[in-house]
Amino acid sequence: MLSLLKSLNLVKDPKNLEQSQRRNPSRVRDHLANERTYLAWMRTAISLMGFGVVIVRLRFFKPPVSTTPGNGWKLGLIFSLVGLVTVLLSTLHYFAVRHDIDEDTYEPPDRWVLLFSIAVMFLGAGIIYYVFTLPLNSVNTLVFE
Repeated sequence: MLSLLKSLNLVKDPKNLEQSQRRNPSRVRDHLANERTYLAWMRTAISLMGFGVVIVRLRFFKPPVSTTPGNGWKLGLIFSLVGLVTVLLSTLHYFAVRHDIDEDTYEPPDRWVLLFSIAVMFLGAGIIYYVFTLPLNSVNTLVFE
């Protein structure tokens, strides 16, 4: 059972642990920084999902003559989905960095920063498009559901 846990990297071998600590004396500090980064990504994901819910729940209704549904729910859904994808990617990134710190082979990746920056730019563009394409005569009341 112990060998299975070691093979899954859930339990570390004390001999290998001592060797890796000798190679990198700031190992604990690096792991703590990795955890702080992971928690920051979790806060970001929760904020994105929460903002998606707010967009869906606070809707501007069109005049009663118009029977077409609004598009705010689509934007809210996209925010929530990006938040969920952020949870998945940040968790995978956390474990990859954890492994690299243990192996003393960590190199900071640029692709995650670029990917998330592009995603947030598209979300911001979606909000700007939604706000400026909403007809002025349809902004009657802000309704809480």
